Amino acid sequence: MAATHPPARAERRPFLILTVVAALIAGLVLAVGGGSPAQAATTLLSQGKSATASSTENVGTPASSAVDGDGGTRWSSAAADPQWLQVDLGATADISQVKLVWETAYGKAYQIQTSTDGATWTTVYSTTTGTGGTETLNVTGSGRYVRMYGTQRATQYGYSLWEFQVYGTSGTTGGGCSTTNAALHKTATASSTENAGTPASSAVDGDGGTRWSSAAADPQWLQVDLGSTQTICGVQLAWETAYAKAYQIQTSTDGATWTTVYSTTTGPGATELITLSGSGRYIRVYGTQRATQYGYSLWEFQVFTSGGTTTGGTTTGGTTTGGTTPPPTDGAVLLSYNKPATASTYQDDANCSGCNPAKAFDEDPATRWATSDVNGWVDPGWIRVDLGATAHVTKVVLQWDPAYATAYQIQVSPDGNTWTDIYSTTTGKGFKETLNVDGTGRYVRMYGTARSNGYGYSLWTFDVYGTGGSPTAPPATPPNPGNPEHLVWSDEFNGAAGTKPDTTKWTQDPGNGQNGELETYTNGDNTTMDGNGNLVIEARKEANGQYTSGRINTSDHFNFTYGHVEARIKVTGTQGLWPAFWLLGSNFKTGTPWPNCGEIDIMEHIGKVADSVYSTLHAPAYFGGGGFGSPYTVAGSDFSSAFHTYALDWDSSHMTFTVDGNAFFTVDRANLEQTKGPWVYDHPFYIILNNAVGGDWPGAPDATTVFPQKMLIDYVRVSQ
Repeated sequence: MAATHPPARAERRPFLILTVVAALIAGLVLAVGGGSPAQAATTLLSQGKSATASSTENVGTPASSAVDGDGGTRWSSAAADPQWLQVDLGATADISQVKLVWETAYGKAYQIQTSTDGATWTTVYSTTTGTGGTETLNVTGSGRYVRMYGTQRATQYGYSLWEFQVYGTSGTTGGGCSTTNAALHKTATASSTENAGTPASSAVDGDGGTRWSSAAADPQWLQVDLGSTQTICGVQLAWETAYAKAYQIQTSTDGATWTTVYSTTTGPGATELITLSGSGRYIRVYGTQRATQYGYSLWEFQVFTSGGTTTGGTTTGGTTTGGTTPPPTDGAVLLSYNKPATASTYQDDANCSGCNPAKAFDEDPATRWATSDVNGWVDPGWIRVDLGATAHVTKVVLQWDPAYATAYQIQVSPDGNTWTDIYSTTTGKGFKETLNVDGTGRYVRMYGTARSNGYGYSLWTFDVYGTGGSPTAPPATPPNPGNPEHLVWSDEFNGAAGTKPDTTKWTQDPGNGQNGELETYTNGDNTTMDGNGNLVIEARKEANGQYTSGRINTSDHFNFTYGHVEARIKVTGTQGLWPAFWLLGSNFKTGTPWPNCGEIDIMEHIGKVADSVYSTLHAPAYFGGGGFGSPYTVAGSDFSSAFHTYALDWDSSHMTFTVDGNAFFTVDRANLEQTKGPWVYDHPFYIILNNAVGGDWPGAPDATTVFPQKMLIDYVRVSQ
């Protein structure tokens, strides 16, 4: 395989990672009018806002898809009445128009409703004769929350909306509830921890793959020190399977005396988004009744605050200035793509070949600029871009390598000599930083004054947005899969016994394996049909003691970006075997090295861990043992004993991995970029099937290993 794969992971109970964008604000006053003339629609208020729903048909049709501005994605519900879709506008708004763009499964009877708090609703529109298609409804009302409440479906399916658009005039947030997680990387403590691998800090590290878990007893608590007294307006709890049925959210000024600001005895687990009102320096989840025989376990504990946020260019009591008053953004485009760039220094050696400043502006998330390891691991360090003409700059996006700046400025200049700060911070966090700024100039630079570690400065991406300049259009982004998706490629392996895989679909990949593997892949001798509708990839120990096996791929025949890809496979399962179903970036075949090309492991299994399979992503910032992935475990089972269906749903914003229809690992692009590194999966990939022997991860065969070992593949299918 192209990658060095991660070591076997500690066994954990199965889980489902759910990523929910939090946008929480304390309740606001609103008045709903009735009977007055409908107002003309003004501003689209709902796009990109937090959306929730009564249900979703599957992971590919979330509530967020109805407010993403993409006419090719949709929300769909379960097939029952009633159902609802709700959007949080983030502040009170005067609502004048709602546009519903229905899929075929539309609402015959439904209401449009508004609310101050997401609990008490007022109907501003009602019909029992919905027509489907696109319905533009003139309404009069105001509120922070708006929902479509369906009471009668027009088909046997659920409700499904391509877009739910709310128009009107936005109010103010009254000080606002930030969507920034105030608990991220703060000091966390707990009543107990299950083991050293599940500390309290794992619930506030921004990593959806790490967790805190407690001892199996009641009560238990997890506490975060926010560093100063804050006005708290909401929390989000992302529970592991071991969740709390009864718990309180409590605040404190001193960590000793606690005030309960939220309480429930019917906690549902999964991800809970809770609006509340309180203040304190300390906040904790105090669990009094567990829902399982295990302890309490949280993937993430996020806290949202109002007050102390950045306004007018200055963070109250903080160290960040500039870049915080929302600038005009109408017509803003990417200005920096492929523009001339210079830097204080750059690196070009075996450790970072060609890491020159142009790499930060090439829109390739797998290339980067880095300061020189000879004379550039010093302060200050800078990189700048010439936009070609004067521009109004409204946004800067930085995707940092681990060598990031803790203190830096974003500066503009008319001539490349005289610079004006439009953003400044001494608390840079690295990973992806999106900065709203307001400045004018031809040149833009990042001027770093304090490094995060002993290395220099390094950026995967430095994007500048605004108007003016002399922009070059970046490459077009690939389209997301259709909705519904349609089969675009498949192989059912229905050939006669002993025949080879279809050469119009598959290429044999002979040679030695990577990652310390022991087999030699043959040119077809180990890959044949069994005559029963299966491809067999057979691993053997030959008479001379050498191991042989098979590896095939679609690189010369079928490459694709996004979609649903699945295979029904019966894996091998003895010590030292390593079957896999995976995707590799197609640019690997044209010279892009691994892991820059990207790798998506849909399924890997190692014989010594019979009851688990693994899904993992590899990219330049996270690969090998540091790849981003998750196991799927069915305790006490043996995956090699039967066929299972392994699948990936992949689009421009997420990936979801499933086994036999059970979603167990979802990768949200935004979260990945903010916690791991660049998303390198917006280009074509090809499919690989192989059955490896030995290697760094599974280890070598031993006296218990049985040969031959047959990996059976019933089918491989791709839909888009």
